[in-house]
Amino acid sequence: MKEYKVVTLKLGFRNRIQKFEDVLNQFAREGWILKEIPQGWNSIVLERDKNR
Repeated sequence: MKEYKVVTLKLGFRNRIQKFEDVLNQFAREGWILKEIPQGWNSIVLERDKNR
């Protein structure tokens, strides 16, 4: 079974790419996989196995 998480990004204007990379790496260490970046949104959808 999978579980999903929607994260709203608050990256500011400075170093947006680095902050985005840091956020992705933080969630990856917790076992989350980037599933989708909805177009026109400032959020991401993450997925991981619930029974890990």
